[in-house]
Amino acid sequence: MIKHDGRSEDFDRAKLLRSITLACAKRSVSQEEIDAVLDAIEDELTKNVLTEIPASRIGEMVMARLAPLDRVAYVRFASVYRNFQDIGEFQDMVHDLHAEELRQDRAKNQEEFPF
Repeated sequence: MIKHDGRSEDFDRAKLLRSITLACAKRSVSQEEIDAVLDAIEDELTKNVLTEIPASRIGEMVMARLAPLDRVAYVRFASVYRNFQDIGEFQDMVHDLHAEELRQDRAKNQEEFPF
């Protein structure tokens, strides 16, 4: 994988596991769910074995899998991953997350009419 500073580094499952586990601390996310997130990311990475993956892409993959699993774990991970510089950036992310949650709830509650 390619780090933000341009260095190349091997994928480290243990390092990613620590990051995800920390984000999920004291949440109702099981070790099996965390392992499933890691397995899915590794599977996707092995499909792209011929190309270097930016570290930012791995972070986005984690967030995409944490968001439906546990919103607090998602926010925790995102706050470290995105390295917010001020409270406004953090508030924007939480606002966007809430808006997406509302959109998904509305979509779930839509009635289908037979045609």
